[in-house]
Amino acid sequence: MLRESVNLALQAVPENIEPEKVERYFEQLPGISKVHDLHIWAMSTTETALTAHLVKPDGKLDDPLLDQIQHELHDRFGIEHMTVQLECGDTDHSCSQEPKHVV
Repeated sequence: MLRESVNLALQAVPENIEPEKVERYFEQLPGISKVHDLHIWAMSTTETALTAHLVKPDGKLDDPLLDQIQHELHDRFGIEHMTVQLECGDTDHSCSQEPKHVV
């Protein structure tokens, strides 16, 4: 219980979730070429949240894909709350959260 409390306070990734597997899941989605700014944290002892930037070069919003992601994150990883930002990957307007830009 103490470890869970400390992890909650530190907003650590829950022990039962491997961020590398979540990242690989995103990279295998149709139309997604890259993933960055992936964050996973426990909101409580029973709820997990995620944010991620997904590069989708076709630039189209894709509600069915977002719905698929929401269900699969829940079913595969137990992640209940997600915020996903779709980006085109335009090199003239690159994301400031992409690793090469983050200090």
